[in-house]
Amino acid sequence: MKRSSFLRLSLAIGSLFSFSLKNVYAGTKNKYDRGKGFKVDAGKDRFNKSISPFDGDIFYTKVSTADTDGGMYVFESTRIKEGGPILHTHYDTDEWWYVLQGEFLIKVGDQTYNAKAGDFVFGPRMVPHTFAKVGQGEAKVIIAHQPAGKMEEYFKKISEGVAKNMSEAERDNMRKEHGFEKVGPPLTYLKQ
Repeated sequence: MKRSSFLRLSLAIGSLFSFSLKNVYAGTKNKYDRGKGFKVDAGKDRFNKSISPFDGDIFYTKVSTADTDGGMYVFESTRIKEGGPILHTHYDTDEWWYVLQGEFLIKVGDQTYNAKAGDFVFGPRMVPHTFAKVGQGEAKVIIAHQPAGKMEEYFKKISEGVAKNMSEAERDNMRKEHGFEKVGPPLTYLKQ
């Protein structure tokens, strides 16, 4: 191949590659301006549309999966009822909890932590974990999934009642489709 032909071919391939990367990136951008930050007020949702996936629980999105192109999902959970989710494990996401108000028991692997306002607990991916609100009154916890995986999508579907009439096997499949699975019952604790 002549040098001039090689250079033209190289430039053409480079231009095509650059064009393709721009289009791929443009397809993953969310509708929010990447050049700006944002503020979400206390007790408010990022989109002014809180969800209630579980009875006695309200989720306020603080950082949406779309805000970070899947990098993380952060929400505040305001809980009235005692208890919490099943023991489960995420395939590809780490999860953490920062207690704002009230008291929680948070189990990660074989360790159970008593977490109160100001306490932080980390749960690495593939390690079984769960938590439970304990005590009377309202409790609040910031929960994050990093990377986000499909947890925000899962909570929205649950809030919309998608799983309401599902069998346990169908619920298990739905969990797996969203990147996690049930590995045991909810955390039990003794009331004082």
